[in-house]
Amino acid sequence: MIPFSFQERLFSVLRGGYKKHPSAILPGMDLLSGTYIFAVLLACVVFQSGAQEKNYTIREEMPENVLIGDLLKDLNLSLIPDKSLTTPMQFKLVYKTGDVPLIRIEEGTGEIFTTGARIDREKLCAGIIVDTHCFYEVEVAVLPDEIFRLVKIRFLIEDINDNAPLFPATVINISIPENSAINSRYALPAAIDPDTGINGVQNYQLIKGQNIFGLDIIETPEGEKMPQLIVQKELDREEKDTYVMKVKVEDGGFPQRSSTAILQVSVADTNDNHPVFKENEIEVSIPENAPVGSSVTQLHATDADIGENARIHFYFSSLVSSVAKRLFHLNSTTGLITVKEPLDREESPNHKLLVLASDGGLMPARAMVLVNVTDVNDNVPLIDIRYIINPINGTVVLSENAPLNTKIALITVTDKDADHNGRVTCFTDHEVPFRLRPVFSNQFLLETAAYLDYESTREYAIKLLASDAGKPPLNQSSMLLIKLKDENDNAPVFTQPFISLSVPENNSPGTQLTKISATDADTGRNAEIHYLLGIDAPSEFNLDHRTGILTAVKKLDREKQEKYSFTVLAKDNGMPSLITNATVLVTILDQNDNSPIFTHNEYNFYVPENLPRHGTVGLITVTDPDYGENSAVTLSILDANDDFTIDPQSGVIQPNISFDREKQESYTFNVKAEDGGRVSHSSTAKVTINVVDVNDNKPVFVVPPSNYSFELVSPSANPGTVVFTVVAIDNDTGMNAELRYSIVGGNTKGLFMIDQTTGNITLKEKCVLADLGLHKLIVKAKDLGQPDSLFSVINVNLFVNESMTNATLIYELVRKNIEIPVTQNVETTHTSSPSSDYVKIMVAIVAGTITVILVIFITAVVRCRQSPHLKAAQKNKQNSEWVTPNPENRQMMMMKKKKKHTPKNLLLNFVTIEEAKAEDADNDRNTVTLDLPVELEEQTMVKYNWGTTPTTFKPDSPDLAQHYKSASPQPAFQIQPETPLNLKHHIIQELPLDNTFVGCDSISKCSSSSSDPYSISECSYPVTNIKTPVSVHTRLVDLKWVANITDA
Repeated sequence: MIPFSFQERLFSVLRGGYKKHPSAILPGMDLLSGTYIFAVLLACVVFQSGAQEKNYTIREEMPENVLIGDLLKDLNLSLIPDKSLTTPMQFKLVYKTGDVPLIRIEEGTGEIFTTGARIDREKLCAGIIVDTHCFYEVEVAVLPDEIFRLVKIRFLIEDINDNAPLFPATVINISIPENSAINSRYALPAAIDPDTGINGVQNYQLIKGQNIFGLDIIETPEGEKMPQLIVQKELDREEKDTYVMKVKVEDGGFPQRSSTAILQVSVADTNDNHPVFKENEIEVSIPENAPVGSSVTQLHATDADIGENARIHFYFSSLVSSVAKRLFHLNSTTGLITVKEPLDREESPNHKLLVLASDGGLMPARAMVLVNVTDVNDNVPLIDIRYIINPINGTVVLSENAPLNTKIALITVTDKDADHNGRVTCFTDHEVPFRLRPVFSNQFLLETAAYLDYESTREYAIKLLASDAGKPPLNQSSMLLIKLKDENDNAPVFTQPFISLSVPENNSPGTQLTKISATDADTGRNAEIHYLLGIDAPSEFNLDHRTGILTAVKKLDREKQEKYSFTVLAKDNGMPSLITNATVLVTILDQNDNSPIFTHNEYNFYVPENLPRHGTVGLITVTDPDYGENSAVTLSILDANDDFTIDPQSGVIQPNISFDREKQESYTFNVKAEDGGRVSHSSTAKVTINVVDVNDNKPVFVVPPSNYSFELVSPSANPGTVVFTVVAIDNDTGMNAELRYSIVGGNTKGLFMIDQTTGNITLKEKCVLADLGLHKLIVKAKDLGQPDSLFSVINVNLFVNESMTNATLIYELVRKNIEIPVTQNVETTHTSSPSSDYVKIMVAIVAGTITVILVIFITAVVRCRQSPHLKAAQKNKQNSEWVTPNPENRQMMMMKKKKKHTPKNLLLNFVTIEEAKAEDADNDRNTVTLDLPVELEEQTMVKYNWGTTPTTFKPDSPDLAQHYKSASPQPAFQIQPETPLNLKHHIIQELPLDNTFVGCDSISKCSSSSSDPYSISECSYPVTNIKTPVSVHTRLVDLKWVANITDA
């Protein structure tokens, strides 16, 4: 069992103050044993809270920046890998605001150093009589939260000899009776040294004792060394009543310190009995709230002497502390000790009063009075806040993004009272997102217990309450202010995520459209919003960055763009900034600011002269970029023209008259288009209707004059040399008279080619020996007329040889070649001898004569039977073929064609309409193919009358190619002809997509500049009753020549 006094003192150590409060440990107990007991008693608290303790020993008066220890190594924190920490490890010294710490800690390394503040053990541990060990305590927080721990560091302050021992006074007066015996001892005032141990008082010396006095040192039970003056010789007051000497006191430190005092001894009369106390040791207890004047104890002393020598004088020893002398009063006559000033157990829990009783003699009596001040609950708890997060002007600023368990401050609650009166609990007065977590018996960590939100609560005034266990309990409160720092955790929010507005067109630039606004739940710079246009925003708009006002910086035109959809952004000024977008839809309202627009300023329509009354001439297309009623256009004919009518809505022009090209070739009038706006706009266009002729003349070959003529070609001619020129003419005009030449047969070796425009036949490659002889080419001349293209064919005979020695032979070969099928290439070579040539010629003449006779006979029979039909066909063709198509004309023409194409007719006339296959690589749509006839009869070679037919076209005939060029857009509807059309004429009479008759030729592939509106070669036209466009082109076929055909 530990003795009661030991328990009491140990409890005093454990509950003693931390900083600037020393801990007294019993004699015989070293530092290790004391620390061990302290750690055992606090083990539960330490292990549960993550707190640790560490002890160091330092000497007082150490200079600045002396390394004391290394927490990183001493606490084995170096084993924690840095990569697992969100932030680097940090050591933070926790001390009370306003205190000057005696040590400092490197936050990054944990090294402990002394500071410039003086470490004075005597100041730190002042006021304790028995003081073996002096401690200085601080707390250190180890951060971040992942490894947080609170370390209590205790520094044992080792004493150094920095104080010299001093006597209570510089002059010591003592009175010694003259009858004092030799070796009599008289107590001298003891010197006081704030240092302890060997550094305290160790020795006294008497200087100039004159061999009459000596000095001895005795040690009290408390370990104090008391000097005593020894009488070495007899004294005689009459001889000398005063002796003056010096007393020197020394400590045992290094370097040794000392001081001296003057000792003045007065020789007095004899008093041979000493006072005696009834009790040498007295222990009393008194409550700390005892009023002033209360009796503490009554001392009793007696003296055997009488008279003045028996009068006892009570006084405190010089060893009594100044605090005790201040608090207690000793009646020098009665020996009653009373309370002089209010007591405070928390300031001094016990007092030792060494009382001396003297009768005037040299040996006063000694009595020790131990006063224990008992505790009453007279002290409210103290709340000490030591900030881990440094406050700014007394307020902790904490980020709203602070994680859970963020350490804010170390709260230490103390109560100077003892036992139950000093047991304190600490708590907050209301629900806050913070908590107090105990780390030691009277220390708590204030940390976050929930996630913070600046937008819901911006600051917290945490009221900390501390209450002791006294009866009644005493309470103390302290306010801790925490302001949350706003973080940019809220993006701007638009008041409308979708903004729709309508703006009339033709606005003035800079017109304000709307104000876009957004809010941000954050504050300060985090809530400052800048408005921006998205990257998809058109240049017509501008957004004020500060006010959010959306303006149109350009004049808006609905006809160019009716709707604008783009993105606007709201961006705050936080770091990093947050962005929100919204969609803006701007609808441009229409105004009647556009006049109707004709597709052409001037319209030229070409109609056949046989177009029936009320048929369709053409279509006028008018557009108005406006919208609604502003774009509703009505058409009308100006100048009171009764010859034509126009549909006000569709724009279809119809004639009220019948056309006769011989009477009038063209008609001109103006058409007015007017919109339906409140203030209407109108436009006019000129319309010209041209009456055109029909294609009724075939081409006629002039060169060569017949199928039996030939031309000599030199075999040494170079490729590209023009060896012959084919010439044909057509009595029609315009496109109907434009001719295209092609080789449709013969030319089996591909030695020749023809220019389709000029008719020049050129040598394609160099002639070789095998190429010598007669070559037959079948040349076709085709006009570009519409609706049917007409053509003629002729034989071109080319004799490849150096010279022409026998023209009769060559003519015979030409005649025979006509009898040979066109797929065979008839060639002759030069005969090697006159005899072989003669035999061949004779055979050829006999065979040719027979053949010619047969051909003439057959031809005469055929012509006799065909002559009435040909004349009827030509008359019908002139009268009805090119009039407005109708079913009756179609049927009549078909009947005539059936009569004309009898099996007995030797003309290879045929018309085939076929649909191209889907896999045709050249055309991806349906086409109609017309196989045109190839006529080889000599009668088809009509002799051209140079004397009766002009060599140029009519001067007054319209040049259709120069007269009109169309690039009209497609209409929204197609014209349905009033008169039913057969397929052939439907292809011809159907209006083009631009509502005008457009000519094209085979060279330009449907060029709009063609002069003939009826050309169908290589062109496509839409057909109202055929869903897919059709193209009409000529298909070349290999023709088998019929034998026994002779020249008529």
